[in-house]
Amino acid sequence: MSRPPVIVGVGPVTPEEVIAVARDGSPVRLGEDAVAAIARARGVVEALAEAPTPAYGISTGFGALATRHIPADLRAQLQRSLVRSHAAGSGPEVETEVVRALMLLRLSTLATGHTGVRPATAQLLADLLTHRITPVVHEYGSLGCSGDLAPLSHCALALIGEGQVRDADGVLRPAAEALAAAGLAPVELGPKEGLALINGTDGMLGMLVMAIADLRMLLRTADVAAAMSVEGQLGTDRVFAPELQALRPHPGQAASAANLVALLAGSGIVASHRGPDCNRVQDAYSLRCSPQVHGAARDTLGYAAVVAGRELSAAVDNPVVLPEEGRVESNGNFHGAPVAHMLDFLAIIAADVAGISERRTDRFLDTSRNHGLPAFLAHDPGVDSGLMIAQYTQAAVVSELKRLASPASVDSIPSSAMQEDHVSMGWSAARKLRRAVDGLTRVVAIEILTAARALDLRAPLAPSPATAAVVRALRDAGVAGPGPDRHLAPELEAAVALVASGAVLDAVHAVIGELQ
Repeated sequence: MSRPPVIVGVGPVTPEEVIAVARDGSPVRLGEDAVAAIARARGVVEALAEAPTPAYGISTGFGALATRHIPADLRAQLQRSLVRSHAAGSGPEVETEVVRALMLLRLSTLATGHTGVRPATAQLLADLLTHRITPVVHEYGSLGCSGDLAPLSHCALALIGEGQVRDADGVLRPAAEALAAAGLAPVELGPKEGLALINGTDGMLGMLVMAIADLRMLLRTADVAAAMSVEGQLGTDRVFAPELQALRPHPGQAASAANLVALLAGSGIVASHRGPDCNRVQDAYSLRCSPQVHGAARDTLGYAAVVAGRELSAAVDNPVVLPEEGRVESNGNFHGAPVAHMLDFLAIIAADVAGISERRTDRFLDTSRNHGLPAFLAHDPGVDSGLMIAQYTQAAVVSELKRLASPASVDSIPSSAMQEDHVSMGWSAARKLRRAVDGLTRVVAIEILTAARALDLRAPLAPSPATAAVVRALRDAGVAGPGPDRHLAPELEAAVALVASGAVLDAVHAVIGELQ
């Protein structure tokens, strides 16, 4: 099925457009306004290139070598040398979706008319995205200052027909060969173009945008998991009442609590112990305080989305072209601190939400705390181990998430002969956040799998319509209910896939409508 193109104009691309291009393979087209803006800025660069006065990035070297004036006959070589030397990444290949997001966001900055590239160069970048030609970018090479230099340089290398790419079928090919097969010709970079192609925070921003989308889904799914745990552990839903939440008016907390109320509505299990005979005074923190923890994560995520929106509206380059004034100016907008801080904050909330999820899970397995359920939810405890080791797996992931929560953005290693003496490490923050998002997905999936077994064991008491729908989705996906021990890893992976795809939320939404 052909997808509508994403039109890249002078204005910012949206997070939804980033996802469409990065993950869904949507084609890309330059808007007419962008082409006109690019051409205006190019005129400024060409005028400065002909002037006798040195202009940084146009007729000089770069970084610590900026004091050398480069004569006109060496400037094409200057741009090629810049791209070739900076394409110095190392390690495993970065995921295709990350590279496509990076390319789209660099194109979005080019389209603002503040970088000075030629329209043909910007068009070729759009064509690579449309033909799904993805340059090979490596894990290591960016310090998150002067932008994501090495990752972007590997993309720029493909524009000049060099380096390795993956074609639309994922086959590794020389860039020149893939371009030719798509009917495209490489460009010869003119003054400033090499620098304009590589001096941006696009990689870390692309990963931030995708992480925000993933975490929005996961935090709502964590509410589903918490509701199932409260229900399965005979907890109360009264603590989630809106009048109690209003006493501490955090919007994320209110939304999470409202979700829990909706998810537990109509539960026969909750109703069974709501009367005067219930002797439990209050639930454990991991149950009772779920909205406070999940809500704080939501509010942090909301601020990260605000920062991402500002960055999507930015034109990050150095030097930057100011066409209205006919000049090019050096600046520090390439520093990745605003993005890096958000990436680190999100790794912290992933670890915290996973931590409370694991604590809820563990309570199901302990007969001193699970209110009448068999040890480890096993069929025949002692003969069967039940979900004992599933919790081990969950705990191992949570421990990893705690390590990943250590911020990258507080680190800095000076580079470029001390010219670049404070860097953001935003790319590193983004890479570890991707691992954290995957880890949170796994932790929440194991809680849901565990809680579903507990709800089955509460029969003949009936769960709520919403949580019952999740149990059905698990069973339909091959995650069996209680019974003798069996090979558990495939069931864990099936649960992870349901969470990651959004199918758990879909099952809930089909019954009670959209969660907040």
